[in-house]
Amino acid sequence: MADVARWSTRVNLPGLATMGAFVAAWEGLVGTGAVDFEFLPAPSGIADALWSLVWSGEIFPELFHTLRSAVVGWMIASVLGIALGAWLGLSDTAWRYSMASIEVLRAIPPISLVPVALLVFGFSLKMELTLIVYVGAWTVLVNTVDGVRSVRPELLDVTRMLRMSRLTTIQKVSLPAAMPSIVVGLRLALSLALVLAVVAEMIGNPSGLGNALVRAQQALQPEQMFAYVVTIGMLGVALNAALRLASARAFPGLGAGTDPS
Repeated sequence: MADVARWSTRVNLPGLATMGAFVAAWEGLVGTGAVDFEFLPAPSGIADALWSLVWSGEIFPELFHTLRSAVVGWMIASVLGIALGAWLGLSDTAWRYSMASIEVLRAIPPISLVPVALLVFGFSLKMELTLIVYVGAWTVLVNTVDGVRSVRPELLDVTRMLRMSRLTTIQKVSLPAAMPSIVVGLRLALSLALVLAVVAEMIGNPSGLGNALVRAQQALQPEQMFAYVVTIGMLGVALNAALRLASARAFPGLGAGTDPS
């Protein structure tokens, strides 16, 4: 019973029940003809199309392409964002001369960069990675800066009393204290990485789930189109859950918690 209770606190049961009721209502309305749109399939038709894509193996190359783009881009953005964010957060001089430019650059809408990336890199994985890294790095950077600059002054006073070196202070105090904010930035950047990977594939890369979704739409295959949408959603949930689990294992003090999403 204790295991069941622990499991129920980690799973959003009301949210799952609401989603189940929504799917059941959708199936009933489309099945009975109460809602009649030419290209709106019932959930059962979407499930059949998804199973067909899985059984034939057609979906896996597209899935792996999107997964690779999102994860590799996110990892590069995370390293850059944490490194630059820690530097800006710890250096008053760097903060003073850089933050105005950063606020301007990160305000550029990501979608507006797609034509630029296409012109420079063409239809390639490099184009996807450039978009993901550019946008994701800002998210991690800003959260890292906020976390580092929000370290309680009392902690820094203790390091000075103990005559700890600057490097030791960063390793033992500043970065651990900023970790909750950094983890939030990593999670946001991972969500953005998946979104940008799909958008880049829809607009300018002949591979991946985004491109497969567009192909299904152009071929007037709504069941397959929705199947790809569901796959993208499931991939996002899986990536988010994996990051939450990894952060809970690496930093037990943060806790996995209950994710309302």
